[in-house]
Amino acid sequence: MTEGRAALLLEPGAPAVIEDIYLEDPGPNEVLVKIVASGVCHTDLTVKNLNGNGMPFPIYLGHEGAGYVERVGPGVVDLKPGDPVVIAYRAPCGRCPSCRRGDPRRCYAALRPSPKIHRKKDDALVSQVLRCGTFGTHTVVHEKAAIKMPENMPLDRACLLACGVCTGVGAAMNTTPVAPGSRVAVIGCGGVGLSVIQGARLQNASMVIGVDISPVKLEWAKKFGATHVVDARDGDPVAAVRALTDDGWDGGVEYSFEATGIPKCIDQAVQMLAYGGTATTIGFPSQTDRIDLSLGDMAIGVYWNKAGLRVCHCGDTLPTLDFPLLANLYLQGKLDLDSMVTNRIALEDVEPAFHAMEEGNVIRSVIMF
Repeated sequence: MTEGRAALLLEPGAPAVIEDIYLEDPGPNEVLVKIVASGVCHTDLTVKNLNGNGMPFPIYLGHEGAGYVERVGPGVVDLKPGDPVVIAYRAPCGRCPSCRRGDPRRCYAALRPSPKIHRKKDDALVSQVLRCGTFGTHTVVHEKAAIKMPENMPLDRACLLACGVCTGVGAAMNTTPVAPGSRVAVIGCGGVGLSVIQGARLQNASMVIGVDISPVKLEWAKKFGATHVVDARDGDPVAAVRALTDDGWDGGVEYSFEATGIPKCIDQAVQMLAYGGTATTIGFPSQTDRIDLSLGDMAIGVYWNKAGLRVCHCGDTLPTLDFPLLANLYLQGKLDLDSMVTNRIALEDVEPAFHAMEEGNVIRSVIMF
């Protein structure tokens, strides 16, 4: 048994509180990880705002974690105590239809640990957000969800690979691979959108247009590689993007990515496309969200413009391959993770970090242990 502390949601509508926990020893194919750093991702705020999103309380928040393996369960052969790891929430299951047909990037499910984390005061089992739980000192995950990092990879940067960075970069490299020399628009320039911009740059796009309503985020977009920015407060962003890309044909971008989850932005992403282009939606929609897409408009209608629409879940990431790849891109100076860390905070600062995120003043707060 291992004792620790964690930020838990105890009931709907309540703020996160710090509680003592204890963790049973890892079972077969499981590892106990001592957390060093955890990013505060918008998905954790969404779980809080959706009153647990269907998970039983208490809920152990966090899914962007990195740390060191402290103990391994029976059958674990690829990890040992002391290994630095990033925790992945989408370790492919190997059993679903996608995995069976050799497409683990689109796994229907994910490997999860057996319930082993308890609130100390009453032994209540805690739910782990996205099978992880990283807003705390320790967690237990399936061995294939603990991805070994290079020894020289700083873990307060590595933790960002677990969700926001792999989602954004992966959207441009895996979900909808951006062709070299193409034009790209990114709607929403928060942490995920900035990672899309970096992914498009790594794919050698010729033009990357950041679109947002926040002057601060538009400045971030330029810092991370956007060649142009559009302030959506100043008029129709679709018209602005199409004007920037006017090439004597029909204008528009070959690829658009929306990282907001706002239905109107998804519609705009489709309307920004050049003929035969593809829009990719990344943002987390609500259960009742709907959009109406034009089919017949000769310039921007889905049919006549031969527009495509894809959905990105976590960058369609294969963690065992992509996390080390992204870590090495960082170590080679090709992927900027340093500038994505706005604040380093204590575990007790989770609620203020949520408020800062809602105000749009941070790219990422990172909890340090």
